[in-house]
Amino acid sequence: MTTTLYPGKDGAGVVRRTVLPGGLRVVTETMPTVRSVAVGIWVGIGSRDEAPEHMGATHFLEHLLFKGTPTRNAMEISASIEGIGGEINAFTAKEYTCYYARVLDEDLAIAIDVLADVVTSSLLAPEDVESERGVILEEIAMHDDDPADLVHEEFSAELFGDTPIGRPILGNEESINALTRDRIGEYYRRFYVPSRTVVSVVGNVDHERVVDLVAAAYERAGALHGPAEPAPPRIGGPGVPQRSGVRVIARPTEQANLVLGTTAYPRTDERRFALGVLNAALGGGMSSRLFQEIREKRGLAYSTYSFTAHYADTGQFGIYVGCLPSKIDEVLKICRDEMARVLTEGLTPEEIARGKGQMRGGLVLGLEDTGSRMSRIAKSELVYERLMPVDEVLARIAAVTPEDVAAVAQDVFNRPLTLAVIGPYEDRDFGFAIA
Repeated sequence: MTTTLYPGKDGAGVVRRTVLPGGLRVVTETMPTVRSVAVGIWVGIGSRDEAPEHMGATHFLEHLLFKGTPTRNAMEISASIEGIGGEINAFTAKEYTCYYARVLDEDLAIAIDVLADVVTSSLLAPEDVESERGVILEEIAMHDDDPADLVHEEFSAELFGDTPIGRPILGNEESINALTRDRIGEYYRRFYVPSRTVVSVVGNVDHERVVDLVAAAYERAGALHGPAEPAPPRIGGPGVPQRSGVRVIARPTEQANLVLGTTAYPRTDERRFALGVLNAALGGGMSSRLFQEIREKRGLAYSTYSFTAHYADTGQFGIYVGCLPSKIDEVLKICRDEMARVLTEGLTPEEIARGKGQMRGGLVLGLEDTGSRMSRIAKSELVYERLMPVDEVLARIAAVTPEDVAAVAQDVFNRPLTLAVIGPYEDRDFGFAIA
């Protein structure tokens, strides 16, 4: 059965959905004025779904699925797409995994066939498991060598504790070395099933043709089986207790990297729009309070910003700064002072207007390409209750009031704080920053 999720305008932007046997969902959005197509196969499984004995398996699978199937080896998989001028890749997140390709519209059939082959029919050959184990260990080492990246991971680990959502997506050296082919295969067979899968296609496409191509590819793999109904969207969950703590990673670095923040709202919480405005005004750009105070006025850092992240049952708000180690106390004081100033004085009408403008522009400009739209309609199936039209999202942003922003600030900024620091600090006590 095919349903229209969004009727579009003037023949463009029509979003349609078909459920195939086994609960496999196919969603498309038409963009007849472009010559490209973005194809994504999304599996509703992420690193937070791993049991301790499977830690790192989701990302490990992302690597292994490109190593070979009964019909293609690793070289043939990449050459099939790159040989027609396209690109193919994948990424693993906390709550889903995506395998995607972007090609010319005339090469749609190739992209669907290759991606479906990769996702449904990986061999997981023992020699590939061992070779990719080494690659992933190198990836972890590379990640650990980048303190600006690592500090965000350490912040999440301290904020959420030893819970699945607090653990690193890549796993760690111990967990990757402990993963056997049998454990990875068990994980693959359990979670990579049609009912958890969404095929999302955006570009100059016809929905019925996409459905036929997907059905044919999955039937060839014998993969259209299982429960008839798709898995429900990932909404809600156990939540994560609020925590307060400091995590310091001592490194002989020339720059200190820090993230100061706390828990925030799940992705379906209506307050996320007000939090987005607050985030944009506080640290979302060059006109934000943090950028102006820390970089422009005092020259204490090159990079500083605030950020939010939303999950099914929780979220985060944080402030990142990279500064000279000798300046960290001053930087942390400014961060706390600016948060306190928001609580006591609120945001000005001009700041709220700029925050709304940043959110509107980021949303609309971010949907200018097929890849962004492909992600949007896939996530509407996996992690949202419905596809919210862009005009409705813009209206929600426009409806945010100063009172909404003040209420969110009072809630989030009064929660227990967490701090992660990477820098040349052996026995330094940073408890003052979260007191």
